[in-house]
Amino acid sequence: MIRFENVTKRYRGTTRPALSGVDFEVQRGEFVFLVGASGSGKSSCLRLILREDVPTSGRVAVLGRDLRSLANRKVPYFRRHIGSVFQDFRLLPSKTVFQNVAFTLQVTGSSRGFIQQAVPEALALVGLDGKQKRMPHELSGGEQQRVAIARALVNRPQVLLADEPTGNLDPATSVDIMQLLARINAGGTTVLMATHEAAFVDAMQRRVIELRDGEMVRDEVHGGYGDTSNIPRLVPEEVRGAAAAAALTAVQEVQRQTADLSVVRAALAEELSAQRKAEASTPDAVPAASEIPEAQAAPIEPQQAPQEEKPAEAPAAVGPRTHPIVLPQVDVAELGVADRLGLSDDGDDEVGPTS
Repeated sequence: MIRFENVTKRYRGTTRPALSGVDFEVQRGEFVFLVGASGSGKSSCLRLILREDVPTSGRVAVLGRDLRSLANRKVPYFRRHIGSVFQDFRLLPSKTVFQNVAFTLQVTGSSRGFIQQAVPEALALVGLDGKQKRMPHELSGGEQQRVAIARALVNRPQVLLADEPTGNLDPATSVDIMQLLARINAGGTTVLMATHEAAFVDAMQRRVIELRDGEMVRDEVHGGYGDTSNIPRLVPEEVRGAAAAAALTAVQEVQRQTADLSVVRAALAEELSAQRKAEASTPDAVPAASEIPEAQAAPIEPQQAPQEEKPAEAPAAVGPRTHPIVLPQVDVAELGVADRLGLSDDGDDEVGPTS
């Protein structure tokens, strides 16, 4: 079905070949994963199979044809037997779902009757029944990828190439697409899929071909993804330089504020303890009249009241010791103009209100 024989591919302006001595063969009806880090040569393999490129050396044969000897005018007819699905969907935004799928058949000159029959069948296969008149922007990402798969299958190709078909999809939708590809493969279509999705490769346990720096390093019948050290992960980086100094300063400031708060709390606790001791030494109640001895029970003669009686001071409230502000009682009417403006020459250093 697909055969690479000692294939090497070099691109102009590069020192290292994209592919170097690659040998493998894919049988009819297989489901094969192409895995490897970015730049390992997966996409170059797919381009050679689609006859978008030709190898620098070696031989690529697809469906029994040597692609190097295939004339350019015959390439479009050859590609009718190969369906391709990409990461970015590549739908025509101005055409409906039906028109996007039918476009491939129209280009190849299929009859109107065949198109009217084949397009609904392809849409039903991918689970898009009833959405033929929708526009691409009215669909979710998973539905757009299903349209792309239907377009790739409408010609009923023998081979389906998938280049990162789940790269732009959320995990749940990616699972649906992988299940769809598995059903397509179960129907007899050969599937060759390039992917970085290690979880799917490990779960499905299909044949795995691993590339590294353009060389094939593994061909395993029931394999997993293998080495995942090249897959990027979100790891917190060590803070250095100015950021580290700012973080240290912030920590020290928090420690200083915590220490100051501890000192204030200790002072308040000490003051509260002193107040409680003072309250404990004060008599709790005045003795009743019946408890006063007779010698002291004599009537008290009223004393002459002073001319200017001072108001009784209210008992101090329990709480922190403070110094109340006392304002002198001054009759403003008795003051002169200079005194009112704070400009008198009485030798007082206090600042008047006009300052």
